[in-house]
Amino acid sequence: MAVRSTFRATLVRAIRLARIVIAGPGAWQGLALYALVLGLSFVGVWVSVRLIAWNKAFYDALEQMDAAAALTQIGVFFALVALSAGCWLTGDWFRKKLLILWRARLTARALDLWIGNRAYWLMRPGFGTTPVENPDQRVAEDCRLFIDRFIEFTLDLVSEVVSLVSYVAVLWSVATFALGFTLFGLGIEIPRYMVWLAPVYVVVATAITHLLGRPLKRQYFDREKVEADFRHALVQLRDRADTVAQSGGEGAERRRLDDRFAAVALNWRRVMRAELILGLFSRPYFQTVLRMPTFFALPAYFAGALTLGGLMQLASAFSSVTTTLSWFIFEYRKLAEFVAVCERLDGLFAAAQAPAPLPAAPRAIQREVSDDGALRLDGLRLATPAGNWLDPVPHRVIRPGKVFLITGASGRGKTTLLAAIAGLWPWGHGRIERPAGRFLFLPAGAPVLGDGLVTAACHPDDPDRHDPARVFAVLTRLGLAPRLTAPQGEAALAGLSMGERQRLGLARAVLNRPDWLLMDEATSALDPAAEADLLAWLRTELPDTTLIIVAHRTPLGVSADDVLRIGPAEPERKSA
Repeated sequence: MAVRSTFRATLVRAIRLARIVIAGPGAWQGLALYALVLGLSFVGVWVSVRLIAWNKAFYDALEQMDAAAALTQIGVFFALVALSAGCWLTGDWFRKKLLILWRARLTARALDLWIGNRAYWLMRPGFGTTPVENPDQRVAEDCRLFIDRFIEFTLDLVSEVVSLVSYVAVLWSVATFALGFTLFGLGIEIPRYMVWLAPVYVVVATAITHLLGRPLKRQYFDREKVEADFRHALVQLRDRADTVAQSGGEGAERRRLDDRFAAVALNWRRVMRAELILGLFSRPYFQTVLRMPTFFALPAYFAGALTLGGLMQLASAFSSVTTTLSWFIFEYRKLAEFVAVCERLDGLFAAAQAPAPLPAAPRAIQREVSDDGALRLDGLRLATPAGNWLDPVPHRVIRPGKVFLITGASGRGKTTLLAAIAGLWPWGHGRIERPAGRFLFLPAGAPVLGDGLVTAACHPDDPDRHDPARVFAVLTRLGLAPRLTAPQGEAALAGLSMGERQRLGLARAVLNRPDWLLMDEATSALDPAAEADLLAWLRTELPDTTLIIVAHRTPLGVSADDVLRIGPAEPERKSA
């Protein structure tokens, strides 16, 4: 029952994922490549059948000491090998083209869901949604593995079925003799016993393989998780290098990395044990499966029912049948890995398709488009993903081009309100009426996005859309021009101080020219004189932009047209 359930679940997941790459616009290219590779594999099957017949002709020539016939068969052999090699190399070339084509389609769909649905935001730990472990690894690695294994297994299954029919037909025509023996005084004769022995032999071996190898699926699933956790911890250490060095946290980080690697080592030992148990049977099977047919056919050979060439032909046909039927045994480790990949990848797609909060988290904020260009907060009260309510937000109408200040004590929900205005916070109730203009959010902590200073300054716009002279002028005004002489890429961004990152955020605002600019403590690291100077300059550069500023204190350089203080002391009032 458990085997059928696992098979059915894996089949459903695989079909669901496969539809992404074999259906939709442009899918015909992949299907055409798939058909071409499959056709070349059929040629390979024909060559294999022809080689079975070649065995009889060659060894009969040797037995009869016929040198001319033997030389002819040697020529036939090399011709068949050349044809087989040519088909395999051509098929492998087009299979690799198919792999990258389908991987691109699957990866694009994964990124569409993960980014387009903002699942990367909503499915973070602590956000009330069902977490997906290591989504980066699932997109980067599991998409590749799924396509690789899907192509390999489906091509194998189709060609193996064709091969099996061909090889059984050959074996049936060759193994015409019977096996006779006495059991409990009864004379028993099994006609064409070599034909029936092949599937029985393989079925027994397959059952033993599955029984011994079942634990591998779980261990392969866990292996990807613990390896990704260890890599993630190393990346975190790199990203937090300043904080760790300044706090003398090397010991704590080393313990954390040791703990992550201990999980890797534990999983490795479990995989070793599971593979050893499976190998105790599978390895001897691999080494004997090509020899057993000769042993099984010896009674007929010694009885004179077969020539030496016939024996070799029969052994080749029987080996081909058993090898084809043994596909499950030979591919068991890859199949276990494929089951784990399907489970992980399907879980990612299902979660990213509709990243919904857990039932405890309320989600009833009404969002409407403003018809007069103003932003309205009406009856708004936000909640945490776990369902804990924050302070009510007083009614406000924020007109275009104004400066709106949000203040309040820590933990009152100022940043949460800014996220809700930006459309990033779904939990709570009430109504947000937002204009259709362009919004830009400068979050707390001044994270840097991009792979170079210019790219980061223009984000999310494409740097090619901006005049380089204008970008240089903005960076110069913000005191960041010296950074342009540093190596580009991540190295240019790694050493930025908090103040420099906040200046870079202001550059993003000026270069992107949003209609609404949401600033969460976006100048907190600047000294008062620099803050006053740069905010005054920002207001000059963006005179028509509405500024919504979250700050613990009134920022210098701009005058607020309205102030909203979040907390129990804030009275209800309206702003025109």
